[in-house]
Formats: sequence, C-alpha cells, structure tokens
Amino acid sequence: MLGHHYTRTFLETAVASMNAGCNLELSYGMRNNVFMHIPQALATGNITLQMLRDRVRPLFYTRMRLGEFDPPAMNPYSSLDLSTVQSPEHRNLSLEAAVKSFVLLKNVRGTLPLRARDLPGKRLAVVGPFADNPRVLFGDYAPVPEPRYIYTPRRGLETLPANVSFAAGCREPRCQQYSRAEVVGAAEAADVVVVCLGTGTDVETEAKDRRDLSLPGHQLELLQDAVQ
Repeated sequence: MLGHHYTRTFLETAVASMNAGCNLELSYGMRNNVFMHIPQALATGNITLQMLRDRVRPLFYTRMRLGEFDPPAMNPYSSLDLSTVQSPEHRNLSLEAAVKSFVLLKNVRGTLPLRARDLPGKRLAVVGPFADNPRVLFGDYAPVPEPRYIYTPRRGLETLPANVSFAAGCREPRCQQYSRAEVVGAAEAADVVVVCLGTGTDVETEAKDRRDLSLPGHQLELLQDAVQ
C-alpha cells in the first residue's frame, strides 16, 4: 500500500494478504498496523472464519513446539546459555560449515590452500578494508556476536606460522580515502598477499540497493595495486 500502491487502505491490504496466504505481519507498531483490521475484514465478510483459523494454526503450532506456553522448567530452551551455544562442539561445527561453503572461483598454480607446513619463514600481507574490521564482516540482520569469537582475516592468518603484516588501504568499505603507498609497501614486502574486499552493510542493506556490482570507491584500484 505505502511503497507499491497495490492496495489503497489497510483493510484492503489485510484482505489481500490473508487471501495470498500471509499469516504474520512485521508491523510498525501495535496501534495501527495492517492485521489489526482483520476483525473488520471478518465482520464485513471479506474473509471467512475458517480462513482466519487456517492462517493462525501454523503460528500457534510453531509456538507450541518451541514451548512458549509451557512452564519455564519444562522448556529445554530456557536452560541454554553460552556454555552450550558456544560449546567447542558447536564452534567446530560452525567452522566445518564455513570451510565447506567456500566457493573457489579460480586457483592459479594451486596457490590455495595455504598450508601451515609451507609457511615458516614466509612473509604474508593481508590488505583491504575487510582485513581487520570486525564490524563490517557481518551482514544485515546478523546477531550481535561475542567479540572473542570474531576472527577477522588478519587475526586468523596470524595464527599461522608466518610473518604477517597488515595494511587496510582504506578504513571502511566505501573506500573514498585510499592510501596506495600503504598497500603497495605491504604487498611488495610479502611472499603471499591476501586481499580482503567487499561491500557490507555500510554500502548495501535492505532498502539500499546498488546500481552496479563494481567494487565500491577505490577498492578495485587497491586490488590492482596489491597484485601488480
């Protein structure tokens, strides 16, 4: 109604949503949201009581499965704390999922993976605005993580037996202010260069789309300087 003008009133919007199968509203508030007009739609015959029951049933079924109506002592979720959520078993599973979800587009001369046994004495440079900035690593709607569990590329690479240097080049994803000398200096002194680029929520989020897929600001220039 507000953005696409598909409907004209909240009542019409509620009816259209219900008929389309929508059963949950992300509302702006409790006083005047779309689904508060469902009783009016029901009274005027725009929807039926059976349709309303069909829409509500899966919501309460899910809530019951989550134990929301049980006493806390009966709900196993109420006893979970960080010792369970961040247990070594769960952290190892998360690491395994991350490793198995990598998409390798190109691997010239078998450069990857970097093996610890090949790195002693090697100089490794990690550069770019995503190299050591925990804030930009998380996408839109990401949970607030525990800082001790965040491994930036720089922090992760520093666990390897190599001499690791770091140069951001630009401090944030928009990369409007770029220090070429910083990146070139780190890259020229390294045997291996890891370049960390991207967009992040500073550049694109819900309702903030981009016009093209190019790297923001001077990031492409940073990449070219790092690999020359």
